[in-house]
Amino acid sequence: MASVALLKVGVFSASLIPLGVLVQRITANDLGPDPGQVITESLGIAAFQLLLATLTITPLRKLTGWNGWMRCRRMLGLFAFFYAVLHVLAFLQLILGWGDLWSTFTKRPYIVVGAAAILLMIPLTVTSTKKMMKRVGRWWKPVHRLIYVSAVLVWVHFLWQARSDVTEMAVYGAFLLILLSLRAYWFGVVSLVPLRKT
Repeated sequence: MASVALLKVGVFSASLIPLGVLVQRITANDLGPDPGQVITESLGIAAFQLLLATLTITPLRKLTGWNGWMRCRRMLGLFAFFYAVLHVLAFLQLILGWGDLWSTFTKRPYIVVGAAAILLMIPLTVTSTKKMMKRVGRWWKPVHRLIYVSAVLVWVHFLWQARSDVTEMAVYGAFLLILLSLRAYWFGVVSLVPLRKT
């Protein structure tokens, strides 16, 4: 139990590092000529990294045989959603503004992809507690498999914005592919809708 508690403290602290670094850069006025873009991108990348970290938990459990990793999965998922919400708020406040949403959606398809990814994260967040897990019942696992779809959409969202240098997104994409391949290998391709009992 002590090892699990230490792990949770470590994960919690590490999850706050991107926000801490960003606040430090803002305080030091070290965001370059386009601070709004830097803030928005930093929060979005942090959300993506934490989403990938969430997906890494199950492979870690399978590879190490230690179930303690699973105690951190919910925390990582909630932090991923937290940063995703901050990313959206920063985009609306610092880049787009609050009065031109529809025209921006129609002109920038990558925003539609990003919005879809965040919308898929909402049911994951709402049903993340043990109480909701019991209430949702057999639908809980199919609902939470939406995290794979969300992660792919987030990757497409950032890849679509990369103009000349796609190296970073290529690395993230390769890592995501490995995680999805491991999932397919260990658990098989499972339908998002549970089979009805006969």
